[in-house]
Amino acid sequence: MLSSAHLVPTSVRLVPSWICSSSRSFMDLKALLSSLNDFASLSFAESWDNVGLLVEPSPPHTVNTLFLTNDLTEQVMEEALQKKADLILSYHPPIFRAMKHVTWKTWKERLVIRALENRVAIYSPHTAYDAAPQGVNNWLAKGLGTCTTRPIHPSTAPNYPTEGAHRLEFSVNHTQDLNKVMSAVKGIGDVSVTSFAARCDDEEQTRVSLNCTQTALMQVLAFLSQNRQLYQKTEILSLEKPLLLDTGMGRLCTLDQSVSLATMIERIKEHLKLSHLRLALGVGKTLESPVKIVALCAGSGGSILQGVEADLYLTGEMSHHDVLDAASKGINVILCEHSNTERGFLSDLQQMLGVHLENKINIILSETDRDPLHVV
Repeated sequence: MLSSAHLVPTSVRLVPSWICSSSRSFMDLKALLSSLNDFASLSFAESWDNVGLLVEPSPPHTVNTLFLTNDLTEQVMEEALQKKADLILSYHPPIFRAMKHVTWKTWKERLVIRALENRVAIYSPHTAYDAAPQGVNNWLAKGLGTCTTRPIHPSTAPNYPTEGAHRLEFSVNHTQDLNKVMSAVKGIGDVSVTSFAARCDDEEQTRVSLNCTQTALMQVLAFLSQNRQLYQKTEILSLEKPLLLDTGMGRLCTLDQSVSLATMIERIKEHLKLSHLRLALGVGKTLESPVKIVALCAGSGGSILQGVEADLYLTGEMSHHDVLDAASKGINVILCEHSNTERGFLSDLQQMLGVHLENKINIILSETDRDPLHVV
């Protein structure tokens, strides 16, 4: 005979997912920064930008929770502290212009103070993520429909393909002359030298090739100008840094099939989760006009989109006069407000970084971060 059992009701407290990090391990800040750079190199960023580690607690600093936000406001900082963030990845750099003091007077200074007091590091990738192949602009292009994309302004590699930015080649006829030349140029810093046999006008020669910096080039030319009898047939080439595949600012997107402007508007609204956006019709265009080519740039795209031939410009904001100029050329313009063209990328970023970092740390999204402008 089975004995009866009484079921006693128990209460279950749901713990927010951002607290459940027992299965996660820690990462040293420096190791994490190295991994973030592997994900999207800071060398992709524009020269004017302020990217990378902006606030660093005294080392060693370990990270269990990485907090993602588009803009780091005081409200977002409060949320990050409540959620025990160790590193805040703020897409926009909260520190851009130089700070002459760090006091409680301004909100950006207060961000720095609160971060340091609570041992929270702050990192910003900004335009590095704009240019990256898997970055913000590629995410924005996903909302257009099936299309092929390429950067409007391609990025170049951070380094030249060989040592130095210049190549100098010349020929030497005699072995004794070659020895003198090689000894001299090898004594100049920042020069790499190779030589190979060549034949010119039925005469055996040695062709000397040097890769060198601008400064070294001047020194080599000074030596050669004083020893004109040693060489002939000189060529100077300026080397170019190679373009990086699928990397750069803005995207020029060619749709597999044209759609009406009205259809494209609905696609963009759905992708960005917006009920409203701003539209400037190009001269002679209507909502039924076809759209085949879209030039886009997340954030503020005026300088990137200027002069690009397309049926539609898509960005967060442009100046009044840039909009007028585009419209006069028959180009439609859609403006969605600055950060509305960026923020949605963070959900994709959360997933990509989870894979890239092998789920070693907890990665959470801000719930209070939002565009400061609202339609009322």
